[in-house]
Amino acid sequence: MQYPHIDPVAISIGSFELRWYGLMYLVAFGVGWLLARYRARRCPGWTPEDVDDLQTYVMLGIILGARLGYVLFYDLPAYIKDPAEILRVWNGGMSFHGGLLGVLAAFWYFAHTRHKSFWDVADFITPMIPQGLLWGRIGNFINGELWGKTSDVPWAMIFPTGGPLPRHPSQLYEAALEGVLLFVVLWLYAARPRKRGAVAGLFALGYGVCRFAVEFVRVPDAQLGYLAFGWLTMGQLLCVPLIAVGIWLLLRPAPLPAQGN
Repeated sequence: MQYPHIDPVAISIGSFELRWYGLMYLVAFGVGWLLARYRARRCPGWTPEDVDDLQTYVMLGIILGARLGYVLFYDLPAYIKDPAEILRVWNGGMSFHGGLLGVLAAFWYFAHTRHKSFWDVADFITPMIPQGLLWGRIGNFINGELWGKTSDVPWAMIFPTGGPLPRHPSQLYEAALEGVLLFVVLWLYAARPRKRGAVAGLFALGYGVCRFAVEFVRVPDAQLGYLAFGWLTMGQLLCVPLIAVGIWLLLRPAPLPAQGN
């Protein structure tokens, strides 16, 4: 299949350009806000104002954490050479694991200032995260980046920057697994009361497993390649502690049930 070339610029007015990659982030935040508002009406102890404030902190955590995470984990020498590139987020280069650290910092700050449990905050918001991953992966696909290994499957695509051979559309695999599937599983799981930290644990485990699996058909970043045993990528190595934490949260005895899950 030929990659359906899409202009990376969604809206252009004079010198102003809004790229699809940035637009996907706006959609993700907007949909997440609506879902969080809906969830707050069914979760005791949560108000619309709480959702609005938490959304602000999460947005800052995601953008700053994801960008700095990519800089530190994936291509630090290039950004040292051209520090201004750090600000050009429209060119891509956002790390989920860095964004996760930023989100955790936002959870901690919000929980601390509102006298809530960190795990209650995490359990409340994590069901909304997969839909954000869905839109982010669609943005990667539109950018024609993060494609997979060469393949002869019927849906393999020839990407503009991937050479003449068809490749796995690994961005769409991640959109389906980390975005759609994980969203459905978490939303249904969180609909009933769960012990504190269980919803966050299921997200950590689910994302870690899905990402680890897709990395087998995704081409690693050229500047890093394979880091261990000739087949482990940076993404897989970063998923190992995530999977471990997810299993621990699901199996540990929780003294109190999470409120509002």
